[in-house]
Amino acid sequence: MADVHTVVANKPGWIDLGSADAAASRDFYSKLFGWAAEVVPDPSAGGYGMFNLDGKEVAGVGPRQSDQQPTAWMIYILVDNADAIAEKAVGAGGQVVAPPFDVMNAGRMAVIADPSGAIFGIWQPGEHKGWEIEGVSGSVCWVELTSRDFNTAAKFYGDVFGWTATRSELAPEMVYTTFSFGGEDQSFAGGMQAPDQMPAEMPSYWQPYIAVTDTDGTAAKARELGATLIVEPADIPQTGRFAVIQDPLGAVFGILQPLPTS
Repeated sequence: MADVHTVVANKPGWIDLGSADAAASRDFYSKLFGWAAEVVPDPSAGGYGMFNLDGKEVAGVGPRQSDQQPTAWMIYILVDNADAIAEKAVGAGGQVVAPPFDVMNAGRMAVIADPSGAIFGIWQPGEHKGWEIEGVSGSVCWVELTSRDFNTAAKFYGDVFGWTATRSELAPEMVYTTFSFGGEDQSFAGGMQAPDQMPAEMPSYWQPYIAVTDTDGTAAKARELGATLIVEPADIPQTGRFAVIQDPLGAVFGILQPLPTS
């Protein structure tokens, strides 16, 4: 396991799922990835729970905050000071959707929209430090931004979190950007301009990817469990094999089978 021992400020470090049916979501992801699901027993947690892989926390799951909110995954960027980052985000053109607040003794969080409308959370760790493993099968290996104004959004993440954006041309009409703290080989997130065919009603969004050992097999299993394949399994040059899945309640996520390391 690639255990995470230290919190890295200004880097993605947690994801959670707000669900219209948290029990059904716990069942789906437990069957798909072998995650063990547990609900925080404290009533003040509001039914929030954790997904664990071999005893290590990989993600959270709980009820939606309102009936108008879709079932969706949200990524969190770990920060040293949620209040200061929320203020900085506004100064950089973002919007505070939910002002900073304490989550029991677990930490302090806020919900932000970047200038292109993509929603994400910030998390100031308390007792909860973020995911405990990453980059191995069954855990988050990548997060990706699809933005209707990518250049503006990329500048925002650079201004607020110190991210360096590196552009690559994957195909004649496809430019992909990776984010790092200065070293392309140490990138932790990526993104691209929203394609022209993306439905007009769909906002900019962040999407997590879960590492798997068999993209085709996992995609087939997801379909058997009631999910829809938005992008069928396909190869990404020099990266691996991926697919994009919509779970039975509508949340979208990716899976990635990385190329073997030499």
